[in-house]
Amino acid sequence: MAESLSILVIDDNAIRASIIEAGLREAGHASVRVITDIEDVARRIGEIAPDVVIIDLENPNRDVLEHFFALSRTIKRPIAMFVDKSDPAEIEAAVDAGVSAYVVDGLRKDRIKPILDMAIVRFRAFSRLQNELEAARSELQGRKVIDKAKGILMTSRGLSEDAAYSLLRTTAMNQNRKIVEIAQAVVTAAELLGP
Repeated sequence: MAESLSILVIDDNAIRASIIEAGLREAGHASVRVITDIEDVARRIGEIAPDVVIIDLENPNRDVLEHFFALSRTIKRPIAMFVDKSDPAEIEAAVDAGVSAYVVDGLRKDRIKPILDMAIVRFRAFSRLQNELEAARSELQGRKVIDKAKGILMTSRGLSEDAAYSLLRTTAMNQNRKIVEIAQAVVTAAELLGP
């Protein structure tokens, strides 16, 4: 992993935070910031804008976990979370919230670097899957719009399906626009003009 990462450690226990910081520095990470006051942590993360966040929660209660899970949904960065105790529901909530590594009772200086590396790799893989899913959804939505526009052209102009598609494609090329944009214009126009 790149050693130029900016890493933020969040831990209300200064001793435990120093263990994490020492492990990161020994692994070659020079840009490590530590926050021991977890009040207004979202604002602080925004100000610091780290590449990776490590959260250490000694004995988190449900409210603290929920707060950090909500936070992890919004910051869109690799997050490694260390906790002392856990149950299956908390693990599932962590995964749903986008926590890249959820480590139970595993805070040791020598384990921090591999866990950090795993969190980054998992985050990148998850981000890639999310982007692919969004692209697939967008393409499917585009196909639906194109099919609807073809149907409108087939009905209103008496065209075959191939001819309707060809008209959409030719118009898109002539206007230097995407075919889905032309299809959306046809659908919008048909909705405005009514039956």
